[in-house]
Formats: sequence, C-alpha cells, structure tokens
Amino acid sequence: MIRTLEDLRTRLGDVRGADRSSGGPRVALVSTLGALHDGHVDLIHEARQRADIVVVSTFVNPLRFRTAEETASYPRSPEADERVLRDLGVDVVFAPSAGELLPAGTATTRVSAGDVGLRYEGRVRPFYFDGVLTVEAKLFNLVRPDVSVYGERDLQRAFLVQRMVRDLNFGLEIATVPTVRTDDGLPVSSRIALLEPADRRAAAKLPRALEAAASNSDLGVDACIAAAQSALMGEPRIALEYLSVVDPATFLPVDEGHRGRALALIAATVGGHRFIDNAEISLR
Repeated sequence: MIRTLEDLRTRLGDVRGADRSSGGPRVALVSTLGALHDGHVDLIHEARQRADIVVVSTFVNPLRFRTAEETASYPRSPEADERVLRDLGVDVVFAPSAGELLPAGTATTRVSAGDVGLRYEGRVRPFYFDGVLTVEAKLFNLVRPDVSVYGERDLQRAFLVQRMVRDLNFGLEIATVPTVRTDDGLPVSSRIALLEPADRRAAAKLPRALEAAASNSDLGVDACIAAAQSALMGEPRIALEYLSVVDPATFLPVDEGHRGRALALIAATVGGHRFIDNAEISLR
C-alpha cells in the first residue's frame, strides 16, 4: 500500500507509462474508508470494466467525523483490505495517513457542498459533505482519473460529487453502481456485523419501508411517505432520522404535483448504529 504523495506520483507514472495523450490508458478511481466489503468489491469490478488502470484509496477521512474519537473508532482492517485488493488485481492502492493527505489537519481549505450538503445526511452532520468533497477533490487532483466510481447506497454523496465535478470543471466521469444487499435487504456495510440479532431484524424493516413507499407511488408523495412510516410503526428499536422523497435532478424535496422519477431516502439509528438507504420510485 502506497503511503506518501511522492510514492503515489511515482507509481502512477509507472503504470501510466510514457503515453500521456488522449489515447493513453484510462484510469479509474474508487475512494473508500477501508474496511472493505462486498459493496466495495462491486465498485472495483465496475472500475475495471471502465478503465485500464484501477486506483483504490483507503483513507479514513477525519473531515467526515465530528470528533477525533469518532475518527479513531472507525473500523479498520488494513491487512484484510490489502489481501482483497491484491486478489482483485488493483493497480494502485493509496493508503495515506491523515498527516500526509491533510497536513493542515481540520484547518485545511475546504470545498463547500452548499445548501444540498446541509440537507438529509448534512442536517444530521453539517460538516460531513464539505469534508467528503474536500478529500475527493484532493484525490482527483492527485490521481487525475478518467472516471470515479461510487455506490448508490449514498446517492447524496454521488450527487454532490457529480455537481462538484461539473461546477469546478474537473473533467472526469462519475459512475454509480447499484447497492449490494444482504439476504434481508439491508445495504451491505461494516455496521451490520455489529448489530445484535434483535437489532438486525429491526433494521431489516428500513428497506421494507422503502418498498412500501414504492408500492404507493401512484397515490402521490404524501401517500409514499405515509406508507413508509406505517411500515416502521411499532418498532421501538428504530430511531428514524429522516424520510424524504426528492427530485434526483436537484436533490430537493418534491412537491405534491411532482410526476415521474423520484428518490425515497431514509436514515435511522438501530442499536446505536446509523443506517442509510434509498430507492428509486415513480410518482404518477
């Protein structure tokens, strides 16, 4: 695993070769926090389909967390990650320390996610998306990828990265991959293994709530939200944080007259762990 910016530049130069023209090898970036799971594997497979060279970063970004203690408590499995990435044939693995990638620490210059960055996930964690975009921008500048791949589990992140790429003229493609789910419908994440059995059963009601919203899409947005809320009633282990239906073009809440494609977003805490999920619905 490459730890320094200097070694990253050297390695990228080696794998890219002498040809820097438009006909040279395509490069894909997959940025992660490490603790890799099946969802990350799907992202890497997609990256391999889209590019000749695959770069994966495994950086626990302290700008995404409220405190240093939260950053320190994030699960890490560097040895297991290295085995996974080696088996997948990843060309470049970038695993810098916080001091290497963010030498100014939390005092670093930041990219602002704007109003949308303060909604949904950003309402709960108003610092979160500025921290995400700041590190993504640094990685884009360092790696110079042709495409960067994201999971659809966090569509708000993908939307904001896409908007940043457009607004700041980064000149790369943003690709998304469908959410990988467990047998009970939960999006795969490192948090699932931390749940007690009763909490796991409760958490499985979150995707059911989204299914209820989709089933009522022909009745309008209010009916979608009511159906999702009803699917969660009577489950004291779920602390709902938000449930919204948004326009995928703006990520702003739809009004009652909206027709066509929309996204149902949900977030909740179960057993002390936060879960987010989403589903595409069609309002008629």
